Amino acid sequence: MTVTIWLPDLSGESGPKYLALARALREAVRRGDLAGGARLPTVRDLAWRMKMTPGTVARAYQIATNEGLLSGEVGRGTFVRAQPAHVHAPVASAEGRIVDLRSPDLPDVGQRDVFAKMLRGMADRMGQDWLIHPSQQGEAPLRDAVVDWLSDRVLGPVQSDDIVLVNGGQNALGLVFQCCLTGDSPVVAIEDLAYPGIRRAAALVRAEAVAVETDGEGMRPDALDALCRSRAVRAVCVTPAAQNPTTVAMGLTRRSEIAAIARCHDLQILEDDCNAVTENDRPALRALAPGRTWYVGSLSKSVAAGLRFGYVVCPTGRGEAGRQTAQHSFFALACPVADLCLDLLTSGEARRIRRAVQADLGPRLRMVVNMLGAYDLVWQAGVPFVWLRLPKGWRASSFQSRAEAEGILLRSADLYVLNTGRAPNAVRLALSGIVPLPRFEAALAALARILANPPQELNI
Repeated sequence: MTVTIWLPDLSGESGPKYLALARALREAVRRGDLAGGARLPTVRDLAWRMKMTPGTVARAYQIATNEGLLSGEVGRGTFVRAQPAHVHAPVASAEGRIVDLRSPDLPDVGQRDVFAKMLRGMADRMGQDWLIHPSQQGEAPLRDAVVDWLSDRVLGPVQSDDIVLVNGGQNALGLVFQCCLTGDSPVVAIEDLAYPGIRRAAALVRAEAVAVETDGEGMRPDALDALCRSRAVRAVCVTPAAQNPTTVAMGLTRRSEIAAIARCHDLQILEDDCNAVTENDRPALRALAPGRTWYVGSLSKSVAAGLRFGYVVCPTGRGEAGRQTAQHSFFALACPVADLCLDLLTSGEARRIRRAVQADLGPRLRMVVNMLGAYDLVWQAGVPFVWLRLPKGWRASSFQSRAEAEGILLRSADLYVLNTGRAPNAVRLALSGIVPLPRFEAALAALARILANPPQELNI
């Protein structure tokens, strides 16, 4: 298939380049310059033509993909999806810039200075190991540091041998599925509102993700049990501490019930804890079912997403199997990432950064609660996003469009449901730490005005 020749002019655009490129993509689709089915240039090709970094182009492509404008096909490329007539470009905010509340980007609380200092030290002591293939044998000190990092969690007995080091939380999900799932189309139970990366990780191993009904404490045990009695479910994926997108947390009784059902039906448990960045004294599922729970975490929501550093606490006795899977996938962590993360964890800087990030995001959460708390708002202290159930008169799609017209980007509930599911009228708002606080407050004020003025119903 011929690649579409597309080279947007961004000379008059302001703000981050990735947002400017995403706006140009959106406008080109709206005008019809990029027709449905058109194959876009590769990330590297467009980056070279635009004189950008590949990461900038990749981030713009990802934004457009999340908005439903593009679709990626492994081995074939990135394509423009067929679009409905209402697709349009968002209008800039009063400050002339988009306020992006889709991703919980962390504030800069000194990370760059810390990284720069540590990288200079790493350069001074760089050895031969950076010139050869990385080895998991050299990761033992970092695994020990991860065990210490997790000491504020109730995980049951955890040893260094239980740890597998991976390239971020998404990589961890894929690794766990590779360890747990076999056969042509294994069935995985997921929450009916779930982080879309779980579905994508399941698809990569040709697994069928099936939604399980949730309530105010997360996945319903009776619904999980019913599914297991009707289908040959192999694994269940849950987020007990901070569900994404709803922020809800499981109580101890609910966690115990999920663990009991997993034992009854011989399920492997994938416990995603990437969004729970504060101390938690509730026993994790890993503590309640240590022989079948794969506990996943990362530094993306607490220190820096760009590090792409995560970890899996394997079920008791399964650590070697997890590391062998990692070995077959990517050998081991890249030496610069492993060395930097070891310094961050052992020096105490990672904990200091985590506390500073929480201190920065706290006022943003209070601002959201104060300004939007009159509506059906669900939130949890320490979680970098909130869940807003929309009042009567609003649909998630129409509210998202109105917010977009004000220059405010949100995530609709549609993103978090399976194709066979029904999305509630709700949106997720991230406490983006890179948006200046005055602009963040102005965006919330605009959302409050929009909420108070739903579309007029037609009288027939």
